[in-house]
Amino acid sequence: MNGTIDRFGPWLSGPDELRNNGVVKYVGEAPQEELATGERSTRNRVARSILDHGPSTVAELAKRLGLTQAAVRRHLDALVSDQVVEAREQRVYGARTRGRPAKVFALTDCGRDAFDQSYDKLAADALRWIAETSGDEAVIAFARARIAAQSEAYRSAVEAADPEARTEALAKALSADGYAATARSAPGPQQGEQLCQHHCPVAHVAEQYPQLCEAETEFFSSLLGTHVQRLATIAHGDGVCTTYIPRSGHPAPQTTHSASASTAGRNPA
Repeated sequence: MNGTIDRFGPWLSGPDELRNNGVVKYVGEAPQEELATGERSTRNRVARSILDHGPSTVAELAKRLGLTQAAVRRHLDALVSDQVVEAREQRVYGARTRGRPAKVFALTDCGRDAFDQSYDKLAADALRWIAETSGDEAVIAFARARIAAQSEAYRSAVEAADPEARTEALAKALSADGYAATARSAPGPQQGEQLCQHHCPVAHVAEQYPQLCEAETEFFSSLLGTHVQRLATIAHGDGVCTTYIPRSGHPAPQTTHSASASTAGRNPA
């Protein structure tokens, strides 16, 4: 259930650009004149050059990109501030020459993750192999084991809360893991609450393997000690993952499209 939400703002899009995955906060705060003059595009080129060529000095970046060293330093300062790159001492192989080694700039883990990756495809391929070799039951077993391995923080948060505040406590714990979750009273005559997850880091994989949603819903039910009802999922194309949690003594509402814990990720169209 771990994941990171879009915390800072968009940078690049496309195979040669940083994804909108919450790495860089600078752009969301950039003045209009900077956006108009191409500052962001140039900064993206600096980051991409480091990705393509590895840790680089200011002089190397300036030569590759056709920029002055002063301009490169300005962009690097912003990238360092946004934790996209970091300065390191250049490794020297063989005999050292006189003077301090040139400083090089390398992508951080955060910066590297901002570029397009194939993690979704890798996860889907792995689950497809599990399903083909061991059957669908193996996929749901994997999904349940994944939840169980990451459940301790959620369980601690819920068990420490008063009974009437447990849904809110779960929402806060999920938000800390990147799910941007909220809890609110259910609309209409139902006596219950809605747990809303506004972000799902595994949505693309869950679209193919709803067992991930099912295992999560089963976990919520076990954690909160009540039957819960999954009403919507991002993986199914809904805007928010919504789970109905009845208050003690009140049954779940009867809806046209009921999505219980056993059918959590398979909401009808």
